[in-house]
Amino acid sequence: MPHLPADLTQGFGPQATERLPLPEPAAWSDEQRRIAQALIDGPRAGVFGPFVPLLHAPALAEPVGALGEVLRFRGSLPDRVRELLICAVARHTHNQFEWQLHAALARRAGVAAAVIDALRDGARPDAARDGLAADEAAALDLAHELMRQHGASDATYARAVAQFGSAGTVELATLVGYFTLACWVMNLARTPARPSDEPALPGLPG
Repeated sequence: MPHLPADLTQGFGPQATERLPLPEPAAWSDEQRRIAQALIDGPRAGVFGPFVPLLHAPALAEPVGALGEVLRFRGSLPDRVRELLICAVARHTHNQFEWQLHAALARRAGVAAAVIDALRDGARPDAARDGLAADEAAALDLAHELMRQHGASDATYARAVAQFGSAGTVELATLVGYFTLACWVMNLARTPARPSDEPALPGLPG
């Protein structure tokens, strides 16, 4: 991963003013108002995270939100695996919002604290040292290869299919892609993280 300064709060480069804050509700179009209300009424129960900048492009916000809702709330992956992969994407993109939200959810879902701490520090969690489960390892290896090599080796692909089946493996790749998209949008917009007790991501050594 590239060097990231320790005081970085979101994405790449020095932090500055949020570029795409939530539009003033009084100025929302009918489409923005409808999409915002759907987010409030849905399982997310609010307009936050990537949907703050995405509300500036409502034609994108709706389909992006629909895909994310399937992956987060109606997917086939175990909660542990889903939350761990979201953490891996947040670490890779240095996105504080998704890291602080989903590291807490990963702990709640049963991911070992040592696994989360290793990811936070930029290390690959280990089964013997950190308590990484076999299905978590298979998913994490697939995610890391997709993010760093833009593909997956036959061995890594086979381990993922053995754990999750073909459909689950496609879901893993889609989850990685979806949250990369969400993190990129927030990094571009400099969308701030919400207040959290979860430690923020540190910069990584060069």
